[in-house]
Amino acid sequence: MKQASLWRISVPVQAEAEEAVSELLESVFGAPPVAWHDARTGRTVVSAYVDTPSDWSNQARAQLETGLARIRQHGVALGKARIQATRLRHEDWAESWKRHFRAMEFGRALLVKPSWVRRRPRAGQQVVVLDPGLSFGTGQHPTTGFCLEQIVAGRTPGKAQSLLDIGTGSGILAIAAVKLGYRPVVAYDADAEAVRVARANARQNGVARRLQLAQRDLTREPLRIVQKFDMVCANLILDLLLSERDRIVNRVRPGGALLLAGILLTQFPAVARAYGRLGLRLNASRRENEWQSGVFVRA
Repeated sequence: MKQASLWRISVPVQAEAEEAVSELLESVFGAPPVAWHDARTGRTVVSAYVDTPSDWSNQARAQLETGLARIRQHGVALGKARIQATRLRHEDWAESWKRHFRAMEFGRALLVKPSWVRRRPRAGQQVVVLDPGLSFGTGQHPTTGFCLEQIVAGRTPGKAQSLLDIGTGSGILAIAAVKLGYRPVVAYDADAEAVRVARANARQNGVARRLQLAQRDLTREPLRIVQKFDMVCANLILDLLLSERDRIVNRVRPGGALLLAGILLTQFPAVARAYGRLGLRLNASRRENEWQSGVFVRA
């Protein structure tokens, strides 16, 4: 029997437009797209896959073009954002997308890899198995990678250390923290689908019972809480980082670390100033392509 073909509909965009374009592709084609960021070139490509010829039509193209124009009108920098349609042979699309995802080491303590990669860990190295899916976070993106590096670097073996992951997405940071020995580890996300995926990933990695995971909205959480954490990860959009900074800082214990990521280079100075006014000191920072992330310490 003749194998079916698959169409890949791709839009190369600037990093800040990734989320908006992903939502657009999902609304047009009814299935979650795949976003791939090339750390070497700084290029981000958002792609949807369709296997029914009628799904890729003049009407669908017009919807995409209209949606891209609307995103531009809202001030989001897209770049050229030219729509690309590629027909793939059946034997290609079943496996080829996996080539973009590889095993990654963070220090000598942590290995993050997709389930199809057979790489063995070093002696004493913890392993997180995570396949690309609907929720953000596989370790491939510079902002996620920075957070993983800092979680590894901040861990002191034999010492009790707690961690809070706000906007957990795939759950990768919280899962890695549990594997590395942080206790307790608390994680939440406002998106129900993200929480479902994070729970599945936690079960796959054997840490579900050691991870406190819930669907919660940061904006509706109490301003002040009794429980403080040694490390707080907030890989959030700029608006939340600024509007909810008091809530975020109030969850960091004195002397604790706050990891802020998902920030564009042009946005980072404003974030650093806002958190500096709340008594946090920028302890470490890294720029990678158009992204900048930072570790802040609470005095």
